[in-house]
This record gives sequence, structure tokens and C-alpha cells, in this order.
Amino acid sequence: MRFVGKVWRFLVGVKDGLVLILMILFFGALYVALSAAPTIGAGEHGALLLDLDGPIVEEPATASPLEIVSGVALPREYRLRDVVNALRTAATDSRVEAVVLDLDIFSGGGQVALSDVAAAMDVVRRANKPVLVFSSGYTDDSYQLAAHASEIWLDPLGAVAITGPGGANLYFKGLLDKLGVTANVYKVGTYKAATEPFTRNDMSPEARESIQAIATALWDNWRSEVQRARPKAQLAAYIADPAAVFARSGGDMAKGALAAGLVDRLGGRIAFGKRVAEIVGSDDDDVPGSFRTLPLGAWTRGNPAGDTGGQIGVLTVAGEIVDGDSEAGTAGAETITKLLSKGIDEKNLKALVVRVDSPGGSVFASERIRRAILDAKATGLPVVISMGSVAASGGYWIATAGDHVLAEPSTITGSIGVFGIIPSFQGTLTKLGLGADGVKTTPLSGEPDVLRGPSPEAGRLIQMSVEQIYRRFLALVATSRRLPVQRVDEIGQGRVWDGGTAHQLGLVDRFGSLDQAIAEAARRARLDPATTRPVFLDREPSLFESLFDSVAEEEDQQARDVFSRVAARSSLTLARAVADAERLVAGPALQARCLQCPPPASRHLGAARRDRLKAMLGLLMP
Repeated sequence: MRFVGKVWRFLVGVKDGLVLILMILFFGALYVALSAAPTIGAGEHGALLLDLDGPIVEEPATASPLEIVSGVALPREYRLRDVVNALRTAATDSRVEAVVLDLDIFSGGGQVALSDVAAAMDVVRRANKPVLVFSSGYTDDSYQLAAHASEIWLDPLGAVAITGPGGANLYFKGLLDKLGVTANVYKVGTYKAATEPFTRNDMSPEARESIQAIATALWDNWRSEVQRARPKAQLAAYIADPAAVFARSGGDMAKGALAAGLVDRLGGRIAFGKRVAEIVGSDDDDVPGSFRTLPLGAWTRGNPAGDTGGQIGVLTVAGEIVDGDSEAGTAGAETITKLLSKGIDEKNLKALVVRVDSPGGSVFASERIRRAILDAKATGLPVVISMGSVAASGGYWIATAGDHVLAEPSTITGSIGVFGIIPSFQGTLTKLGLGADGVKTTPLSGEPDVLRGPSPEAGRLIQMSVEQIYRRFLALVATSRRLPVQRVDEIGQGRVWDGGTAHQLGLVDRFGSLDQAIAEAARRARLDPATTRPVFLDREPSLFESLFDSVAEEEDQQARDVFSRVAARSSLTLARAVADAERLVAGPALQARCLQCPPPASRHLGAARRDRLKAMLGLLMP
């Protein structure tokens, strides 16, 4: 019997080995198939189709296998440089006869990112190629793009809902009091409002002043851009009293938008498709509204944004700045420093551009990235900082390593301040009839004590640490910007600035896009900007990430009517508040973060979905 058992175990082992080999071969074959995804052929022609069913971001997040199999994966995200490059190459390629943007469930992006895409749309139009846009309803972000089209189509049941920046945020002080939770806050900066949701039930006057100034600046920039792109539109009157505009059209919101010149034509998807087919031809005469399309994915594969042999390295710092390694879409200090080190070792780099699109995060992670950039400078590389939609707090900390800083008028930056927050639960224990006690061998034994609250000694040490880091922040900015420390303190204090004001204050050198930052880096390296190509120092996706990313697109079940999408902002606000609360409470204890500078809404929505997934797993696996 013992011999039979050994034979049986041997056979089971062989079976398991064969299954493993077959799985490796299967996934390997699938990866090869995906890697060989088709591009656009030389004889193909039609309309380049940008069917944007998610947000435009600097660095798309990767979906995990757990999210995919559970059905809670993030919406698909589109890399900004891929979209911009696709439009620019379409302008000069004879295969592209028109460009079509389907914005029916487009979920936006940062204002700077959308301006970059809009500028690329203008390039297509200047090449005498039509740009047509369709949606069942337009909101601020989608209309910012649509305004740059040669034809804007709106579904007859749709509307254009322009709301402008602003809205309410959640404040948790009352809830924390009821739960007996104490938020022990340590901060420097009159305007550092990141901790206010845990210490107040409303917005402080200082926070209101700062946030109102940012909202006003963004709103002014948005209106100016849209009005320039569509000068004949009655934009001001439409925004001031949309109900009056609709009333003059018999309550028909689509006709009201048409009468105000905000859209060019009313029609459903089939009518829109027939119009495109008039320009580029029909793809299938038996299918109403079909037209010849050149898919964005295939076009991007055939027209990559960078060059593997480029001499200007572009390092992206996008998303929350965290310690250690991270997945794409989050700025993990170790991941970014490894990418930079690998780029310097393996590429023939002559200069470096650091693209920052981050509201900050961990102080120590920000400093780790800054030091890595300084190490690159020590090798003789000129370093130019390019700010995206957001480069604040920890993001600005990193920017101090640059030789030259470019931003856009709509960039959100500044937030020079530091804070720490440690929750303690002495009140909760009292409510539950529980006690906490213990012994000490030093004044800091068991500190910070989250059960009884941090001791006065621990509190003083944490506050001193926050103040020391703030002084360090001021010194970095003062040295980088050649400003007196006292002046930096005046414009610091945790206050957030729009790019235009930041330029006036001396926090940035000039306005400019990523392309202009690359050109500036080339000039500093004594290269010809017209012929020098960038190489993007990106994280290579793993085998399984490549496999799962191809099937990670969210099902198209989002509401089409514009008011449902506007109302959805409330749920996103709640998701954002929960995600922010989790990040602040979970640490790190010392942070340089701007909560007035939210990342794309899809990330908050994804965080909420992941929370639900965690809750389900918790029920299944107690």
C-alpha cells in the first residue's frame, strides 16, 4: 500500500506539472497574440475614432486581476500623450480623412490635459480636416473639447449643462465626536485645509478664500478658452440663465443649445454616422450610420508618442506620492527612482524632463524622488519640470529639483505646507465601556498612543517634526526660486495657487506645455529641438498586467443623459471623501498633500468600488 501511495503521489505531481505547463503555454500564447495587435494598414483610410469612454490622465492605472474577476475594475483611462500624438499625426497622414470624437460617456480630465487635447484638435482643423463630435449631453469637460470641433452634434433629447467648478465637501467632526474619535492634528500653514474635515464641520474663512480663488481662476480660463474656440456662441447668456434660453425654445433644451450656438446639429447616433459617412465613406451599407473607422488603439500602436532612441528622457510623476513601489497611476518613490536610474544607465540621455501631475502625498517619498533627480543632475543632465493639471504640495517639493519650471495658467500648484494627523480612540473606548492602561519605561513608550491619545511629550515632538519639515520645504523653494525664505513663507502657508498667479509670484518660470518643456530641455542640452525626440521612462507592464488590461474595460452601462452625469458628482464626492479619509488616517503620519487638488474622479470611484470589494471579501473570509 505504501508503494501504491507513492505511485499515486507521483502521478498527481505529473498531472499538476502538466496543468502548470499548459497554463503557462496558454497565457504565453495569449500574450503573443495580444502583443501582435493589429495596426492601421497602408491602404486603409477613414475617420480616426476617439471613442473616449473614460478619463484622460497622465498615466493610466492598471487593473488588478482581483478587480477584473470581481467586476469592480476601474473605468478605462486614456494616456494624455497618446491622445495628443494621435491627433497630431492624424493631421498629416493622408489615411485620416476626418477625426471623430464620441464623448457620450467621457468622464473628463484635468483642465490642462483637456486644453492639450483641444490644441491638438486645432492642429487637425488647420490641416483642413473636419473634426466631428457627438454626445447625448455635454458637461464642462466634454464641452471644453467639443468647442474645438468643426461640427458639434447633440442628441435631440440631450442638453448642454455647464456648471463651472465648485460644490460641497464632507466634514467629519460631528461624526467623529459621536464616535468618540479624536483627530490629533499637527500642521504648519494658515491655508493647509487638508485636515479641516476632521477638525471642523464647515470650511474655514482661510480655506474658503484659497479655494474660491482657485475655482474662479479655473472658471475664467475655461470660459476664455471656449469662447475663443467658438466665438459666435452665446456662451455668457447661456451660462447666466440657461432656463431663459430653454424657455425661448419651448422648453426644449437641445434646441436651446442649438439656438445659442453651442452646438451645430441635432441628431441621433445614426444620423451622426451618416454625416461622417458622407465624408469618409460607409463601412457597411447594410448597417445604418456605419462609417470607415481607424480605431484609436491601432493608430496609437502604429504611431507611438516617443522614440526608444530619444535623447530627452521624460519621467512622469503622476498620482498620489507614496513610499515604496507602486502600480501605474500612483507615484511610488522606489518605482520612480528605479525608472530614472534605469533610463540613465541604458539610454543615451542628454537632458531630463520631469512631468509632474500630483497633489502630493508622503513627505519622505517626495524627498526620495527629489534626491534621485538631483543625482541625475549631478551627471550633467539639465532638468526641466513640466507641470500638468496639478503639481502641488509634495508635487511642488519634487519640482524644486529642476533648473527650469513650466506650468500652464490652469495648473494648480503651490500648497507649500506640511501636516500630520493621528487618530486616537479614547472617547470610543469610554462609550463602549472599555479601558486602556499600561506601563512606560521612557516618556515615549507606546507613543503615539492611539488608545488613550498621544502624550503631551509625543505631541510636541510630532509638531516639532512638522515645523522642521516645513522649514526644510521653505528652504528648498527659496534656493530653487532664488527668493528670500520670508517671502516663500508669505506665499506658502499651505495656500494653493493657479498657474497664472504662481507665475506672478515666481513659483514657476514661464507658461508652456510638455512639448515646450522638451524643447527647452533640448536647448539646454545644446540639441536642436526640431529634430530631438523624447524617450518616456515608463514602467513596463508585467505579463499578467498586459493580459488583464486587455479585458479590463468597464461595461458600457453609464447613464447617457447629462443630468444623471451631473448628479453623479455627488456620489463621486462621497467616494472621494471616504478615500481621502482612509488615506489620511492610514498614513503616512507626515504628509505634504493638497486635498483641494483632487485626482481624476474615476480614481475616487475606483477606490469606492475597491472598498466594496474588500467588504465582500471580509464577509466571505472572516
